[in-house]
Amino acid sequence: MYQKIVLPNGVRVVTDEISHVRTASVGIWVGNGSRFEPEAVGGISHFIEHMIFKGTEKRSAQHIAIAFDALGGQVNAFTTKECTCYYMKVLDEKLQTGVSILADMFMNSLFSQSDLEMERGVVLEEIDMYEDSPEDVATEKLFEGCYAGTALGRPILGKEETLQQMTSETLHRYMRDYYRPEDTVIALSGRYTAADLEYICTLFSGMRGEGHNVITPAQYRPAAVTRAKEIEQNHIAIGFPGLPVGDPDRYAYQVMNAIIGGGMSSRLFQSVREQNGLCYSIYSYTASHAETGMFSIYTALNQPLEETAIALILEELSKFRKEGPARDELGRCREQLKTNLLMSLESTSARMNHIGRSELAYGRVVPPEEIVHEYDAVTETDVLRVAERVLRFQEASICAVGQCAGAAFYRQLLC
Repeated sequence: MYQKIVLPNGVRVVTDEISHVRTASVGIWVGNGSRFEPEAVGGISHFIEHMIFKGTEKRSAQHIAIAFDALGGQVNAFTTKECTCYYMKVLDEKLQTGVSILADMFMNSLFSQSDLEMERGVVLEEIDMYEDSPEDVATEKLFEGCYAGTALGRPILGKEETLQQMTSETLHRYMRDYYRPEDTVIALSGRYTAADLEYICTLFSGMRGEGHNVITPAQYRPAAVTRAKEIEQNHIAIGFPGLPVGDPDRYAYQVMNAIIGGGMSSRLFQSVREQNGLCYSIYSYTASHAETGMFSIYTALNQPLEETAIALILEELSKFRKEGPARDELGRCREQLKTNLLMSLESTSARMNHIGRSELAYGRVVPPEEIVHEYDAVTETDVLRVAERVLRFQEASICAVGQCAGAAFYRQLLC
């Protein structure tokens, strides 16, 4: 049973009590990510995510690490385009101890200049690690091309030139301006007591600030992007204008994605890999944001096979846009999505993620039963309508990474 408490400062505490487990997961969800950042401090949200673990007035970074290991717990964080989350998982009897450390990190981090200099090198190494993954580069560069000139198009990790300008005061000022109580959700899932919940509410009642972060709207625009890399395969990402978070067609959209490229039985996997042997990896995915989105296909293959593979991908998409799904595809992929959802909810971490994301995105927790009902309600007509909305070939985009030709070559392959 879900519960929602709004603290006097605007922080929302959402809970999902599961009495038969022995763990509790807590996430601090902040409605701030890379798309809220001024260009001059691009990457600061992700940098803050790192620096939160580097010590407070009460605890050093080593103390924090030792404390969580001593609890036998897990603690981590991540940053996206539109939110940042700091989370932990501990035994229920250790909940108050763990959350006291997490709250201290979140509200009282020092951001010492010496720690900042050290961690800047770590983040730069992370950027280099990302550059060594051509799959990540292809998907990120496609996004940058389609949202060029906007914060949504900039990389979450930032760039060396912006990271080098950041100081302790820069990070503190950004947190004061962008970490707002009314944009913050504390998600708690698992086994806990009334005293635990009261303790959490007391901890986060001390958060200060007012107002909401405001998104500057971004609009998808077709793009063709290339990045030269000395690698064996070329990595290809093809994009179409997708649906935003909260769109009424979002459930049919997810079903469409599953049918087109969501698994081994998907159309693209069967056609491009199994029946024609053109690649090892191929899949589709969605990226939805507040007011926009992208539907994408990724594959990797040898350069001589590019034209054949891209033509076959577009042929499959065109056929789907005209005919929609077969009845067996619809039923199979609906069951796949429902099963994945329900199986994931056997974990308190996954349940915490669900309630935190849901509250932040929709202002309420969407019950799994409602999601299952919505999947069951999706019809072949619904999926066909979404395909017509999304698969607009005149607005297709492409990114190629590897020993590739110029952007003009790939642009004409989409025509």
